[in-house]
Amino acid sequence: MDSVVVLAGGLSHERDVSLRSGRRVSEALRHADVEVLERDVDSSLVPFLLSERPQCVFPVLHGDSGEDGAIREVFELLDVAYIGAEPAACRAAFDKPVAKSVVRRAGLSTPDWVALPHETFRELGAGAVMDAMASHLGLPLMVKPAKSGSALGCSVVRTREELPGAMVGAFAYGDTALIENFVEGTEVAVPVIDTGDGPQALPAVQITPEGGIYDYTARYTAGSTSFEVPAPLSDDIAAEVARVAVTAHQALGLRDLSRSDLIIDAQGVVWFLEVNVSPGMTETSTVPLSIAAAGLDMGQVCAQLITQAKARTHG
Repeated sequence: MDSVVVLAGGLSHERDVSLRSGRRVSEALRHADVEVLERDVDSSLVPFLLSERPQCVFPVLHGDSGEDGAIREVFELLDVAYIGAEPAACRAAFDKPVAKSVVRRAGLSTPDWVALPHETFRELGAGAVMDAMASHLGLPLMVKPAKSGSALGCSVVRTREELPGAMVGAFAYGDTALIENFVEGTEVAVPVIDTGDGPQALPAVQITPEGGIYDYTARYTAGSTSFEVPAPLSDDIAAEVARVAVTAHQALGLRDLSRSDLIIDAQGVVWFLEVNVSPGMTETSTVPLSIAAAGLDMGQVCAQLITQAKARTHG
């Protein structure tokens, strides 16, 4: 089979976003004269991959089923070429507390945090644990699922009274919550791409959500967030956000493509929040905006990543 499979959909909470990302990637590849077949994740996928042996799989799956490394373990078992990080690196990057530990060891700044499973709150008493968190970390806080994407289940907590609701919201999307200091500042997304010459940061995208918080609605509702790319940063800060994103990419052992979400505080300190191994590719996503701002063609970039992936498997 000469075509490339773009894998989108899946069963995570982010299925709809994944399908939109898949359509965008497929369209870009077709413009680059790549033959594309779009597939969802179901019981026919493994027999299909075994019988058809596509050139490469481009996974555009978001959320736990697509970014935790599991589907890539299957690609490895089948000896199928695929775009993106290996399974172990995906697991580390998708687990936000683990990723924060890794990048902190690499010398990057990331907000102080605790990560606690739902059982801990049940066994020790939610009120006592929340009091301890608020006392130790201080306010305001950002509460989010430890393993989730698209800002689902994320809340900013400015008072102790808001904490229980935020915890419930986070636990709706996962068994473990990440509670970290909320850093006020300018939010930027910095894609990192490696088409063969080592990882390079693309232009940073400054994100200004209408409601102040870059939540699910702000991410995927056209017009609810303004994006500036390249972000209006000083040369020094622009260089620093690029360095932080590339350092995170390398420290976590990622490859091909990633996107780091960062905050620049009033003192110019760049804080690492999280990294995405399968970033959104929709019409309101930051990676396509950044690729265009760099003067690159999205289809050509995706085609280069495919060439690289094929060489890894068949070289």
